[in-house]
This record gives sequence, C-alpha cells and structure tokens, in this order.
Amino acid sequence: MSLRTITTPDAPAAIGPYAQGVVANGLLFTAGQIALDPATMQVVAGDVAAQTEQVMTNLAAIARAAGATLADVAKTTVFLADMADFQAMNEVYARHFGDARPARSTVAVRGLPRDVRVEIEAIIRVASA
Repeated sequence: MSLRTITTPDAPAAIGPYAQGVVANGLLFTAGQIALDPATMQVVAGDVAAQTEQVMTNLAAIARAAGATLADVAKTTVFLADMADFQAMNEVYARHFGDARPARSTVAVRGLPRDVRVEIEAIIRVASA
C-alpha cells in the first residue's frame, strides 16, 4: 500500500510533525482542522459558528487538493471544547454538507490547540490515482 501526502496552501500548514492529509487505499484521512486562517496562521475571530466556517473551508481545501469534495466525505469526528456549542456548530456543518450526510462522532474535550472551540477531522473517498 502506498501513501500519498496531501498539501495545499489553501489550508493551514501543519503546526507539528504531521500532514494536512494522507491518501491510502482510496481514502483521504485529514488531520484535525482548527479555525486557522491559512494566510495568517492565526485563529479567526468570533464564536464557534465563525470558527466552524473556517474549519469547514479548511477541510474543503484539503479535499480539493486530493481531487475530492465535501460530498465525498464518509466520516467526520468533531471535537468541541463545550458541548453547549453543538447547535451553533451543527448549523454551519449542515450548511456546508448540504444533502450529504457523512457518519459523524461528536465529543467534548478538555482542551483544543490554540484554545479554539472546535476541531474536525474527516475521512474522504478519493478517485484512484
């Protein structure tokens, strides 16, 4: 099995020893995306809805770089700093996925990188290369 690393300037550069995404056996596994603006590498201002907007934009950019879209997402895992943010996150999430309904797990965590409110990772089907 070969692995293909995905990188794009349209999503935040890795802030540690990991890849934005890796394709293996027709699936793209993304790193968890937080609300970093790829141009500035700063957390976007605003509440969990604003942060979720940036997270979804970042995920879409990584998917695009691998030749996929959010419609190809099979599974996501959402990490929330506070489960009280679920509804606001979910509204933005649903809008970005439209009619697509990937499987999802949502968990509350004690803390996230750079004190963000939300982090999302995805498993995405990609065309064979």
